[in-house]
Amino acid sequence: MNSLEVTRLVAVKDLRIELRSRVLINQVLPFAAIVMVLFAFALDNDGILDRVAPGLIWLATLFSMLVVVQRSFAVEAGDGALDALRTAGVPAQGIYFGKAIALGLQLMVLEILLFGAAFVLYNSRIAAAAGIGLLITSALAASCGLGLVGTLYGGLTTGTKGRESLLPLLLLPVVAPVLIGATRATEAALGVGGISMREGWAWVALLVTYALLFGIGGSVAFGPLVDDGA
Repeated sequence: MNSLEVTRLVAVKDLRIELRSRVLINQVLPFAAIVMVLFAFALDNDGILDRVAPGLIWLATLFSMLVVVQRSFAVEAGDGALDALRTAGVPAQGIYFGKAIALGLQLMVLEILLFGAAFVLYNSRIAAAAGIGLLITSALAASCGLGLVGTLYGGLTTGTKGRESLLPLLLLPVVAPVLIGATRATEAALGVGGISMREGWAWVALLVTYALLFGIGGSVAFGPLVDDGA
């Protein structure tokens, strides 16, 4: 079985597990919504909320991503499924990209909710028609990058003691470029922060580069990291 087929099967498997368990709907989405509401209470000023909304959206995304990554690999570690796949000689690249795709798709669903919450709670608005394309592209690029790096570090901490606390310590510093780039691109799309559309697209280029680097590096490192962690 080639890597592309493994990628498809692993992504479908993870998404089916999510549809059956409904962790994203029953736990992650309510958690993200509560975070957005708490931000609104903490910064009870329409002018401030409008300016900082892009950063709050992506902070809530990162916090929620930790729950999704831990859940994804807890299922694998619980019944030894990941070890069984590696023992059977299944290509590590296929496992890596399959899980990253599933994670990225879940993050996109999450981001739709968060942007909707920002429009309602923070009175955020897209600056112009061109901002729609910038917003969608930046969200896609950021989701890809977060899915790839989240899968890599989720595999690294699988089987380790205290992985619930270790994962945030390792992952959050690494995703700082995504937080910065996605926030700046979103600011340009929403017309806040004094960032032009051209600058927003430059930040999207950073997000794409980040995703490519982790896509290449993760595909090489994922197998050895998982084998060592096991």
